[in-house]
Amino acid sequence: MENEKNVQEVITTCLLAGKIMIESGSEMYRVEDTMFRIAKKMGMNNINVFGTPTAIGIGFDDESSFQLKQIKSRSINLEKVSRVNDVSRKFTQDIIDSSELYTRLKVIDRDTLEFPVWLQAISAAVVSSTLMILFTREYDWIDFPISAVIGMLGFFLFAYINEKTKLKFISEFLSSIIVGSLAVISVKIGLGVKLDNILIGAIMPLVPGVPLTNSLRDLLESHLLAGIARGVEAILSALAIGIGIAVILKAFG
Repeated sequence: MENEKNVQEVITTCLLAGKIMIESGSEMYRVEDTMFRIAKKMGMNNINVFGTPTAIGIGFDDESSFQLKQIKSRSINLEKVSRVNDVSRKFTQDIIDSSELYTRLKVIDRDTLEFPVWLQAISAAVVSSTLMILFTREYDWIDFPISAVIGMLGFFLFAYINEKTKLKFISEFLSSIIVGSLAVISVKIGLGVKLDNILIGAIMPLVPGVPLTNSLRDLLESHLLAGIARGVEAILSALAIGIGIAVILKAFG
């Protein structure tokens, strides 16, 4: 009975750490490595970890227990990933014990705050304007502020729509339509000059860069299922954005 209790404690702790990391946008190989190290430190051998973007599981050859936990939502919160990595390292270095590890993981899962939407929107403005210059290789100072403002509004509307609908692809599609519409209108009324430059910059905050990068890294680490799943998700996001922009260009063209 005591051994079963210990095994359950290992499984519960590892699954919580894995769930937090997947929900926060971590690469799958990092998730599995963290769970493996925690389980190893807690005295388990022959550890088997299975992870996908929608579920995470762990079991041990010497025990008849295997548990799977569903991942219901995913976002990008690298602060949580960093904190889980930090507490797991402290545990493996005997700075904290297993009880403290679980307690800290619960706190990370419950209390780690994201940056406020207004700050993310301001960051989107910076990304839009600077990447416009980077990708177009033009110091287009007239369209620089227009791209920043439209990128900020587009991201803000994406966050709002996504919060209300919980449908990421729909949110990206509608936000891209709004970004495209604002870009076209700004050029038609004389605020902007080059439509292409404005669109290239303003759409950047919506581009799924992190999921695509994680997909490639998982594929390189031979996590084929997770890599393909994340790659398909990133491609669908890109299609939603591209179709939204195409609809506006066709309508105003």
